[in-house]
Amino acid sequence: MTSPRNIAILGSTGSIGRSALEVIAGFPDRFRVAYLSANRNIDLLREQINTFRPKGVVVCDPDRAAALRSSVGHTVEVLSGEDGLLEAAGREDVDVVLSALVGFAGLKPTLRAVEAGKIVALANKETLVVGGELIMKSVRAGRARLLPVDSEHSAIFQCLQGEDPASVERLVLTASGGPFLNIGREKFPGVTVEEALNHPTWRMGNKITIDSATLMNKGLEVIEAFWLFGVPLEKIQIVIHPQSIVHSMVEFVDGSMKAQLGIPDMKLPILYALAYPDRPAMNSRRIDFDTLRELTFHPPDTEKFECLPLAFRALRMGGTAPAVMNAANEVAVRMFLDGELPFSAIPSVIRDALSAHTPMHDFSLADLERIDGETRKRTRRVHATSLI
Repeated sequence: MTSPRNIAILGSTGSIGRSALEVIAGFPDRFRVAYLSANRNIDLLREQINTFRPKGVVVCDPDRAAALRSSVGHTVEVLSGEDGLLEAAGREDVDVVLSALVGFAGLKPTLRAVEAGKIVALANKETLVVGGELIMKSVRAGRARLLPVDSEHSAIFQCLQGEDPASVERLVLTASGGPFLNIGREKFPGVTVEEALNHPTWRMGNKITIDSATLMNKGLEVIEAFWLFGVPLEKIQIVIHPQSIVHSMVEFVDGSMKAQLGIPDMKLPILYALAYPDRPAMNSRRIDFDTLRELTFHPPDTEKFECLPLAFRALRMGGTAPAVMNAANEVAVRMFLDGELPFSAIPSVIRDALSAHTPMHDFSLADLERIDGETRKRTRRVHATSLI
């Protein structure tokens, strides 16, 4: 590399953003922080400003942006709101946009980065779940490069290097099974927030951790893989792999399989996306085959984890159905985290939203925003009323 890549991290105070900054700090000759963004965690953002000296930052909350602006003076540009995110994602002095925002909020900034021809390191799976058709159409029409950061999709991407896409027989996404893999479904009504956030192998943000507990996260990943790799749903399989060492696999038409293995550490796929096509050396933990006793695999229990078949249903419905599923899921997860909904009711919220929706198959970004907002309002209203 002749000069460092300028990186914009959308969501720098979240788990992916923090891990990305650790990676960047280890490669000062390769990467330079250009822009950072935060929603509400201004104290951590201020620390990141002091450490990485970005050109600018974005604060989603306008009041907090004003407070930060008054405290940092002219040392860094402070942008605010959605307009600030779109500005940072499309600026000419940015080479790579790491999209690590949570949920639907990542769609517009990611689309902006794609339209601006950036290298987009995608850690926001909801972007492709909701707007995969729009995103991939823009990728194909322009010069942008979309590189997956999710460990499963990074694994598949790595396995596909040097391979003819026509030779792919099947994609196999692995799942840890989450904290409730060995707990009976009858226990779900009494699950606490603390129990659901106690993931056995990964440390992530609250939303993705709850999605992992319901296995909705794996459903979202199936839809993401559908768009990223152009493989039909029938050729995408999920297997439970509690050890989280095999991150995903690809089977080819001759029966051969390739798998990507590694210690569960998000810094590995983050570095692969930021440095691609290079693979720089990193001082990370390695697999110890002297102590690794077993790698096990078995199919998911779709009767126990109802969110998984709901994701398949949304993808088969097509059009705007995945956007409705995603909005309902985000509302249900938020209600569970706030103590307003039992864990066992999350699939019902999503099922009701899908049943009430007639998908649009020719839609715009404005349509997605409208449908997302309508679904959230309806979901909150219906389920708040049902709990009275």
